Amino acid sequence: MLRVEDLWVEVGGQQVLHEVNFHIPVGQTHILFGKNGSGKTSLLLTLIGYRDYRVVQGRIIFKGREITHLPIHERVRLGMGVSFQRPPTVRGLLTRQMVEICNRSGRDYLPLAERLNFVPFLDRELNVGFSGGEMKRSELLQLLVQQPDFVMLDEPESGVDIENMKLIGKITGELLERHLNRTRRRSGLIITHTGYILDYTNADLGYVMLDGTIVCTGNPFQIFATINEKGFEECAQCTI
Repeated sequence: MLRVEDLWVEVGGQQVLHEVNFHIPVGQTHILFGKNGSGKTSLLLTLIGYRDYRVVQGRIIFKGREITHLPIHERVRLGMGVSFQRPPTVRGLLTRQMVEICNRSGRDYLPLAERLNFVPFLDRELNVGFSGGEMKRSELLQLLVQQPDFVMLDEPESGVDIENMKLIGKITGELLERHLNRTRRRSGLIITHTGYILDYTNADLGYVMLDGTIVCTGNPFQIFATINEKGFEECAQCTI
């Protein structure tokens, strides 16, 4: 689904990523751990194609096609989707209108909004006055109607209380097809700081990013246990 080869990235002339290598097979969900400021969000914004994130070396290959320099809308058309940690507020745009923009298949999204307890928010301006949990449910609804082949989630637990986390975690697991016993077709990359999302996604592989590069790869549950016990620096001793 996705292959990243020797990726080096700059923002405003400052290096934010270097020597990043990993690949995510079809049907797998991978977890990315790291300190604040380690480059995790920079990686997601680079993958989705933000112009400020300039690739100076390396390649991004999605579904067998190099997309290193494709604009955002082309990557989305190919099947990429992202949920932001702090999505912008957009006055004058109703959440319902945003969901309809994302709804490429034209499916009835009201049952999905009902499952997310989100119907009352559809006719409010996008993210204006929303709590953290309400923003996450809005982002998740947009992804559910978009149905991307590759899903990127930036800290889905951020600003979410326990009750919302259970709902968001369950629906996220379904979006990533983790509930299926048959072959999965959708892949995902999730940034997590608390690790709560692991209770719902049963991820296949984990990475640790420090100082703009991946320093460790392995079982996501073991990695998270090590982080909790010994901190991120212990992961830097791991052999990828």
